[in-house]
Amino acid sequence: MKETLSCLHPNPGWENCYLENVAASEYESLDEMIGKHCILELYECDQSKLNDEAFIRTSLTSASKVAGATLLNMVTHRFEPQGVTGLALLAESHISIHTWPESRYAAIDVFTCGQQTMPEKACKSLFREFAAKTYSLKSFQRETPVSIKDLSREP
Repeated sequence: MKETLSCLHPNPGWENCYLENVAASEYESLDEMIGKHCILELYECDQSKLNDEAFIRTSLTSASKVAGATLLNMVTHRFEPQGVTGLALLAESHISIHTWPESRYAAIDVFTCGQQTMPEKACKSLFREFAAKTYSLKSFQRETPVSIKDLSREP
């Protein structure tokens, strides 16, 4: 069986979505770390905080600052009857949250690029903010493809 990439690409019309069509040489040589990615799950949180869109916006803003990141934009949405989804767009990447107040649960994703940011500190801040009793944290480093290693971008 031939392994394929999804053809539901943001650029319609892309054909032949096969893995062998991806230039392997682009990704064979990975250099240093491009950033850190943390997957945080919060359990037994304060239900009212998980359903408060303004509180979530404030918490994401604070977590961005604690991580040493630059907040560019914020988008949140409150669902009926409950739950909030939020995205803090950072110059260094993003922090996202999805809440289920009825289960007292929040799923959080913190990805920051660069050596100066501290996504683990953002996770610790969010754990405290939502008064979680327990949590699960998975953290890993993303590596830099050689082809973008020397690129520089300004926010």
